[in-house]
Amino acid sequence: MEKIQEKAAFLKNEYTRLLSRLAPDAQPKWGKMNVLQMIEHMSDYVRIASGRTPMNIITPEENLPKMQGFLMNEKPMRENTPNPLMPDTPIPAKHINKQDAVLELQNELDYFFSVYEKEQGKKIPNPFFGELPYDMQVQLLYKHSTHHLRQFGAMES
Repeated sequence: MEKIQEKAAFLKNEYTRLLSRLAPDAQPKWGKMNVLQMIEHMSDYVRIASGRTPMNIITPEENLPKMQGFLMNEKPMRENTPNPLMPDTPIPAKHINKQDAVLELQNELDYFFSVYEKEQGKKIPNPFFGELPYDMQVQLLYKHSTHHLRQFGAMES
């Protein structure tokens, strides 16, 4: 559980600071999203993790143990991991500037943590990984956030 606490602390305190330091025009090492689109994409997935954006599980039930096994190991997400919920061409950014997008992401992260503080033991469905309790949601958000930090060179591979 100590690792999950460290990852939660990273998400609460460090993640958006690292994003704030990213140049708005930083080029990705892979993928099609720009910095603003990536930050908004992360806000979307934090909303899924908090239950603010309810989702159905699309992974067949028999594949969930394998998916959750990957989720809970320390292997990073692969570059260019396909996401069937995203269009081939990234949707245009809603925000005009990076600071506003980062602020929205921090607010979504704060809300995510408040949801689980209020209702311990809560499980919220993730479309790919199934019904997830707090520790698995934190693990997923950490894995996803570091994937995109590496994508833009804000974290070592």
